[in-house]
Amino acid sequence: MIKDLLKETRERMEKAVDALQSDLMTMRTGRASPALVERIRVDYYGAPTPLNQLATISVPEPRLLTIKPWDASIISSIEKAIMKSDLGLTPSNDGHIIRLSIPRLTEERRAELVRLVNKRLEEGKVALRNIRREGIDDLRDMEKEKLISEDEMFIGRDELQKMTDEFVKQMDEIGKAKEKEIMEV
Repeated sequence: MIKDLLKETRERMEKAVDALQSDLMTMRTGRASPALVERIRVDYYGAPTPLNQLATISVPEPRLLTIKPWDASIISSIEKAIMKSDLGLTPSNDGHIIRLSIPRLTEERRAELVRLVNKRLEEGKVALRNIRREGIDDLRDMEKEKLISEDEMFIGRDELQKMTDEFVKQMDEIGKAKEKEIMEV
């Protein structure tokens, strides 16, 4: 019973870490990455569609992204979606391919991005703590219903805390790696 609860809690915490990681991947650093634009929603015949479902996104150079739409008629829609996004990038096209050059980040923008990383990191940690709290509440309920003993409840609570510490450490490492990537000149 406790093992099932711990397994479920671990899965939820892994999902929280994955969510943080994918969220941080979309943040712009000084380097080109397809993850920057693949989630941008483009109006494709009236339906908002992720860019990675409409085009091939590649990185021919460290500071350049190319987007080759499968349907050339949507180039203007893709450009509009990129302009509306909060990336601050200006697309240029030759009728077949859209090019996005990634400018170097200013020191001010780097500091702003580091603050944003820390904010997202803290949100992730709050999510982990909420998952832990829900697990502890479930353990207390099991103890009240006499499904587990008081000792088992305390052992389960300690396991939940160890698990939470493990995932917080993972999040910290992810945050430090992203911070280092942002501060890299």
